[in-house]
Amino acid sequence: MRIVGNITLVRHGQTEWSAVGRHTSYTDLDLTSEGERRARDLGAALAGRAFTAVLASPRRRALRTAELAGLKVTAVDIDLAEWDYGDYEGRTTVDIRADRPDWSLWTDGAPGGESPEQIEERIDRVLSRVRPLLDDGDVALVGHGHALRVVAARWIGLPASGGGLLRLDTATLSELGFEHERQVVLQWNVPV
Repeated sequence: MRIVGNITLVRHGQTEWSAVGRHTSYTDLDLTSEGERRARDLGAALAGRAFTAVLASPRRRALRTAELAGLKVTAVDIDLAEWDYGDYEGRTTVDIRADRPDWSLWTDGAPGGESPEQIEERIDRVLSRVRPLLDDGDVALVGHGHALRVVAARWIGLPASGGGLLRLDTATLSELGFEHERQVVLQWNVPV
């Protein structure tokens, strides 16, 4: 097993909706001024790091975060887009639970959007593309809170619902890698 690289997960900076907990998947929002400032701070934290590849979600908030962090995106990957919230787009969990008290994205998915099984399948495609790249070095994935949580869950062999146990704030760094050839979480939700 010749693996030399790790996966760095970069969650995009703050948007108006992420600041108040509104579910944002296909709505293509810009970063707030705070989001832009913290995206630049990511660049300082990543200074000196070389990446074999940088894959990013096609959403503006992810691409702008990569740009401000000084990451050269080598591929835009639709499979890194945020969990599709369907009918729950723009709503908060508190608001949704007023109608469905037991609702959990992690087990129920979203009506008109994706199920946990669907996002799991999509993220598995991302990881199958990334694994061979690790033979040549580190890879960065720039994306969104829920989708990147699923990336981590799938990396360590958990179903998509395992991502529900991993809080991920905006403009943070996380690292996936290996310990004795086992896929592990090396760092999680590290602020800059």
